[in-house]
Amino acid sequence: MPILALTGNRFLADETLRDVLSGRGLNARDLPRFSGEDVNVDTLGPHLAPSLFGDGGVIVDFEGLKPDKALLELLASAPVTVAILDEAPPATRLKLYEKSGEVVASPAPSKPGDVTGWVVTRTKRMGLRLERDAAGYLAEVFGADLAGIAGELNKLELLGGALSRERVQGVVGREPPGDSFAMLGAATAGRPGEAVLQLRRLLASGEDPFRLLGAVVWQYSLIARTVGLLQEQGRVSDTVAAQRLGVKPFPAKKALDVARRLNEARIRAHLGAILDADLAMKRGLDPQVALERLLVKLSV
Repeated sequence: MPILALTGNRFLADETLRDVLSGRGLNARDLPRFSGEDVNVDTLGPHLAPSLFGDGGVIVDFEGLKPDKALLELLASAPVTVAILDEAPPATRLKLYEKSGEVVASPAPSKPGDVTGWVVTRTKRMGLRLERDAAGYLAEVFGADLAGIAGELNKLELLGGALSRERVQGVVGREPPGDSFAMLGAATAGRPGEAVLQLRRLLASGEDPFRLLGAVVWQYSLIARTVGLLQEQGRVSDTVAAQRLGVKPFPAKKALDVARRLNEARIRAHLGAILDADLAMKRGLDPQVALERLLVKLSV
C-alpha cells in the first residue's frame, strides 16, 4: 500500500488524516499510533502486515524525530496503509513520500486576516452564526493556535443564535494582546486613551517595559526614516518603502501609516519625548507611568 504523508499544521493535518482515512474505509481511532521512541523498525514491523479482514494500517508521528533510511524503506514497502504525520519534512524525505505514495499538505493561516478567514469558513461549515468581527476577535486572541480556536467554537456551538464579538468575548474571557505599532498609531493619531490601553495589554501579557521602550525606539527610528522618505519622494507604496528602508513589508506598511500623519518638526519633538522617557525610567520612575506619559506626549 502507498504511504499517506500529512504535512503542514499539526492540527489541520490531524483533521485531514481522519477525513482521508475515513474515505478509504478506515477509522483513525482503530489504527495503532506510534510516536517518540516507539518509532523504530522493531516496534513497527509486527504491525505492518494485513489483518484477516483485509487492509490494516498504522499512524506514525515523526514529530521531533529523524527517521533513518531503514525505517523509511520499511514503511514505504509495507502492504498496509501507513499514514505519516510529518509537519515540515526535508526535501529528500518529501521526495520519497511523493514517490512512494501521496502527500497531503495542510498549510496553516498565519496572518490575522487569514486566520479570520479560516474561522469564518469553519463556522459556516459548523452552521454557527458567527459575526465576522467575532471571528476577528478569535484571530486576535489566539493567533495561529487553530486548535485553541476550534475548542472555543465547539463551546460556542452549544449557545446557538447570533454570536457577536461581545457575546463571544464574554465566553472566551480573553483580552486581545497589545500591539506596539497600534499603540504608536493611536498615539500619533491623537487617541491617547486607545494607546494607553494597548500599552496596558502589552504589559499585562508580560512584556518587559524596558524592552517595550526599546521596541518604541526602533519603531520610531523607522517612522522617522519613513517621514524622510515621504518628504523626498512623495507617495510611495508599501513595497517600495520596504525596499528603501531595508525591512519587511509588514513593518514598512505600519510605519507608513504613522509617518503620513507626521512631519519633521513633530518627529523631532517626539524623539525628544522618547529620550525623556528613557532617562526617567533609568532614574527610577515607575516604568508604566513613564510610558503612559510618553504616549500622551506623542498624541499632542
